[in-house]
Amino acid sequence: MYVLLKGLPLLVILFTPWSARAESQKPQQSPVIALLAAYPNFLDRLDGNEIVWKDGTRMTVDDGKKGEALESMLDDPDIKDMFIMPYPAGDRWDAPAVDFDPGRIRYMPLFKKMYGDCQTTNLATGLENVTWLPTKFGKTVRFSKINGAAAALHTVSEELDKLSDQFLDYLRPPAGTFNCRPIAGTTQVSAHGLGIAIDIALKYSDYWLWTKPAPKDGTILYKNRIPPEIVQIFEKHGFIWGGKWYHYDTMHFEYRPELLSSSK
Repeated sequence: MYVLLKGLPLLVILFTPWSARAESQKPQQSPVIALLAAYPNFLDRLDGNEIVWKDGTRMTVDDGKKGEALESMLDDPDIKDMFIMPYPAGDRWDAPAVDFDPGRIRYMPLFKKMYGDCQTTNLATGLENVTWLPTKFGKTVRFSKINGAAAALHTVSEELDKLSDQFLDYLRPPAGTFNCRPIAGTTQVSAHGLGIAIDIALKYSDYWLWTKPAPKDGTILYKNRIPPEIVQIFEKHGFIWGGKWYHYDTMHFEYRPELLSSSK
């Protein structure tokens, strides 16, 4: 259903299933093509079942494992697994089906090779200051300049700055960018540790671990208070949104251009 909050129509949906499996079967751009197009400074070509980097490094696309559960793919994915659930770009979406988390699966060897491993390396030289909402906030956040991530966030910031003042409560202050920390409840480095994620609107955010599951079947009840106008601007510039996950994190935006190009 839709409710009004400070004059904005915001989506607050209780969980209603829709077929993630059917969604994952829709034709989509090859993940290898999407990766090559998104990261041309690093990736060179496909050779059989391997992506070849410009420095000659090879990474397997499909490790041959089939029918894995979400938790297994989160813990030990291959490159193919990142694209099993197509990201549903656009300003209209349904409450995600159980375990439909497009973009939450990350093949970390690929991302750490591009952005660096914050647990073993000082990533300061790869970070850049981005002014957040230049006329309506004006403070800087730290973001990776690799792959044009900081440039994309700069453009997002300028466009968000032009929105009417009714959106400001959802944008300032930001809730964090670069932070070398693990994902909650795991030992895996967060996308924040790569310098490619930003959290907004802590006051108006919803997170699946903060929500009591439905009493009858234990499913997670979907909640969101982030306006679609904000989501659209981020997506236009290569960011996915954690509000489109079953295990939702509505404050979270992450620079993943390969998922946006493969969803077109």
